Amino acid sequence: MHTPLDAQPDRGERCHHSHMRVVASAPAAAAINAQGGRLYVWLRRSHCCGATTTLDAATAQPSGKEFRREETSTSFELYLPAHLARLPDELHIDTRGDSRRIEAYWNGCAWVL
Repeated sequence: MHTPLDAQPDRGERCHHSHMRVVASAPAAAAINAQGGRLYVWLRRSHCCGATTTLDAATAQPSGKEFRREETSTSFELYLPAHLARLPDELHIDTRGDSRRIEAYWNGCAWVL
């Protein structure tokens, strides 16, 4: 189970966007900035296991995907799919494991509802 990052004060950066709140942990923001200062987040649809939709995140733009820049007050640039019709209430950004892999959570979940 994922604990919302905003439950821990002073843990990272917060952005109050008119459509979406971005909550990035301090380690995630540092990792993103160290890798160029851009984060791309997109939806990945699975055809197995009930056709779940999860989020992928990377500091380099994946080929074959169009993105638009979202205005945030975070220290890094955030890019979401160009044709994304619905934004989450909150987008959480954190790192995972020793590799410090950047992960994104839609309204605090690893999957998109």
